[in-house]
Amino acid sequence: MFVGHACLAFAVAALGADRLGWSRERALGVAALAALFATLPDVDVVYGLAGLIGSGTGAGLVPVESFWDAGNRVHRGVTHALPVAAVVTSAVWLAARTEVRSRAVGAAILAALVPSVAAVSGGLAGAVTAVFVLCVGALVALAIRRGASPRTLAGAAFVGLFTHPFGDLLTGEPPALLYPFDLTLVAERVVLSTDPTLHLLGAFGVELATVWLALAAYFRISGERPAAHVDRRAVLGVAYAGAALALPAPTLEVSYHFVFSVLAVGSVGVAPPSLERVRTWRAGVTALAAVSLAAVAYAAVYLVVG
Repeated sequence: MFVGHACLAFAVAALGADRLGWSRERALGVAALAALFATLPDVDVVYGLAGLIGSGTGAGLVPVESFWDAGNRVHRGVTHALPVAAVVTSAVWLAARTEVRSRAVGAAILAALVPSVAAVSGGLAGAVTAVFVLCVGALVALAIRRGASPRTLAGAAFVGLFTHPFGDLLTGEPPALLYPFDLTLVAERVVLSTDPTLHLLGAFGVELATVWLALAAYFRISGERPAAHVDRRAVLGVAYAGAALALPAPTLEVSYHFVFSVLAVGSVGVAPPSLERVRTWRAGVTALAAVSLAAVAYAAVYLVVG
């Protein structure tokens, strides 16, 4: 859901800013910032690099499995918590203000998160929090340089950090939404179907829907129609239906063969390859349409023969 996190935050921020009457440039600016903030909670998978190093020294697992086996020890913990998101959003607002004292307080709040988390959850969680805080600080500094106001930055942080955890409810273990409090808001993954393959297809469909929503938000603000950028070659995606007969049924546990192959269908959007075509919206929107049709066609065949 990595792309989905960014797209959902972009759409929410863009449509919200548009509803408030913000200019096109300002609305798209806060939306882009929200999308970037929405990716930051997943920096907690940085610990997965330890798994890759371990796999290279004969640990036994293949690289992908090693990465997630290590990364999941801290994934969806402190960086996905709503109380932490509230603290970070407040710190971002203070750090973006012009007063030196406010900026110092904001920076101090962010810095204090590291020892606080380490004291509660140990050194590993503290180290992951340090990476998270550094990324937040870097994004804030970059946004300030580009003229973002405290209101814009805080709004983007709020949307990005608060929407992210809810995008993880369909895959894997639910995030620790109320960390550090010993309370459980969502105990189990949201199940779309008891059939593991249909659940995966549903989760993939939700991911695609967030991308379409982000595109719709962008084109709404820009005064364009997404359909105007779709090439007829997108219908070639329907041919992917045959994969339901040729490939093993995917699940959340084993999905790489499905995900990589269905995304490859999007290459019709950039065929024949050219720098000029890649730079246009037509390439991206056509690719997305082709992948969407491929997923629908696959699901239809699976329902018939599965």
